[in-house]
Amino acid sequence: MPTKWVLHWHPNPGSTVNSQILNEVSQCAEAINGVKDGRWKATLTLLKPNLRDQSQPGEYPRELLGISLPEQPNKYYFILRGPRIVTEADSSIQVIMEKLQSYKSRIALYFEGYQYQLGDFQLRVGKVVSSHSENLRGIVLEVEYLPISSMEKASQVLGEFVDIWQEAVLKRSLPGSFMHNEPNLSEYGLAVQYAYVMAQLFASQSTQAVRN
Repeated sequence: MPTKWVLHWHPNPGSTVNSQILNEVSQCAEAINGVKDGRWKATLTLLKPNLRDQSQPGEYPRELLGISLPEQPNKYYFILRGPRIVTEADSSIQVIMEKLQSYKSRIALYFEGYQYQLGDFQLRVGKVVSSHSENLRGIVLEVEYLPISSMEKASQVLGEFVDIWQEAVLKRSLPGSFMHNEPNLSEYGLAVQYAYVMAQLFASQSTQAVRN
């Protein structure tokens, strides 16, 4: 799996994410000489067991996160958040699970937008929307340093690039900033980062709902 950093937009207190911020962020990619290079999409699905026998709930994990990534179209990843286990399967597992009806989708998040080439870096800027609504749930930035496949070796270069990116965003005086979670250095680090972004989006929106 590619070594990348995934950052998510964290609004300032009292502000919310909107399409204007998404447009401004996309313009930042072009302002630092990023060349638009097509669209991308990743999907994260929260799955719950479809229990026919309610007396035996312990036979299935209480929830699974299923993730499909654009650079691995033939793979599908499952994350068990409790024991922190990540497994890899063939993408056909989605069809099998649908036929078996062992799990049902509670909600799906779509991460989609444009990707940009910038020298040795590839950027993906995208919105986050749910399967239940077209309303904007969040904004993500995915950064990859192409010459290095080791996360440990690429971290310093990625960090320096993100500093430049943050300065470009800061110049636009937007009501928020991009946050980065230190990635899991395992083979499945990218899938774990997307799961973390989902958790942060849900947590921040719950906090916003309480304030309102």
